[in-house]
Amino acid sequence: MKPPNERNQVSLLLRNALMLDVVTGEYAEGDLRCEEGRVVEAGPGLTGPADGRVIDVGGGVVVPGLIDAHVHVTASTADLGSLSAMSPSYVAAHSARLMGQMLDRGFTTVRDASGADYGLCDAQEEGLIRGPRLLFCGKALSQTGGHGDQRGRGQNGRDDHPCCAGVGRIADGVDAVRAAARDELRKGAHHIKVMASGGVASPTDRVDSTQYSMDELRAIVEEAEAANRYVAAHAYTARAINRALEAGVRSIEHGNLLDDRSVELFLRHDAYLVPTLVTYWALKKEGRGFGLSESNWRKVDDVLGAGLQALERAARAGVRLAYGSDLLGGMQRHQNQEFRLRGEVQQPIDVLRAATVNAADLVGLAGEIGTLAVGARADLLVLDGDPLRDLGVLAEPKHIRHVVQGGQVVSG
Repeated sequence: MKPPNERNQVSLLLRNALMLDVVTGEYAEGDLRCEEGRVVEAGPGLTGPADGRVIDVGGGVVVPGLIDAHVHVTASTADLGSLSAMSPSYVAAHSARLMGQMLDRGFTTVRDASGADYGLCDAQEEGLIRGPRLLFCGKALSQTGGHGDQRGRGQNGRDDHPCCAGVGRIADGVDAVRAAARDELRKGAHHIKVMASGGVASPTDRVDSTQYSMDELRAIVEEAEAANRYVAAHAYTARAINRALEAGVRSIEHGNLLDDRSVELFLRHDAYLVPTLVTYWALKKEGRGFGLSESNWRKVDDVLGAGLQALERAARAGVRLAYGSDLLGGMQRHQNQEFRLRGEVQQPIDVLRAATVNAADLVGLAGEIGTLAVGARADLLVLDGDPLRDLGVLAEPKHIRHVVQGGQVVSG
């Protein structure tokens, strides 16, 4: 398969579409024309070049391609500690399969929240594997005994060789975290991920713990900002969330146990919350069957019930929200179910904004993706129903008739 810049860039014309402006929440009837990977024209009665492809969608709904701001494309199992013992080529093969499935579910861009590297990013860009555009952070930074430290209590050694697969790297102290952040940025990281609290899928920490000192957190943020990048922080409790926001983190991942002070800090710092409700639902239902240990499975209850309440509180206060799934192993097939869960407390248009225009702003690609505006990258979906009436249209991939990425039909 040839890289995108070597493929024949044909035009694409969608006729008789119902196009959704996700900012206003309004539909417009007409045609949409794409050239060389961009949206170039929208309106009634458009004509395209003779050699272009024309699809009459017959009144089908067209929305921007979806963006999942929290995935793990290398996580072929929920037993994250086992990844470091796998061959990198084996992990890459699994990742290619998982990425292709994400694309078929309508996700044309994803932000990997630890595990993916420049190799997978380059392979997708060059057309060697099919999948969403991949924004990666490399390995997440973790303190010893933190959420990124997958060693059990009886394991003392660790292998930090850069070729090894895994989702985290251990760094302790201000100098060490600076060096680790700089190393991930050297390898092309689009953002830095830091573990700022305990988690469900780690063996030795408590969910309610805080991780990293304020000096360490500020040093990591400083290094990211020096490279015109930003920091995303894994955090559950209000105490951990608030420390991370005070340190200058741009996005909080999960955030299930936030409080009123957290909301105030989100608004003051113009930061994003990326809830990942579906992963707890899936872990509780299927986690043990996909490699989650019994002890880690029992941790799920600590965060499962609070997620919807946190989302509702944040949304009501006007906190900026982006879409995330955080699913592991075979549970990744539930990626679209996040739409249905969020729909319990949010209006459909707000859930869709989280997966389009909001997520685009979070990752620094506002105006490029997450929109059907002229000049944007031609990433879009053709649906057989109205997602503003029924979020099930997005929650069930069977309703996606076509996936268009970079102006080319890649699924359907």
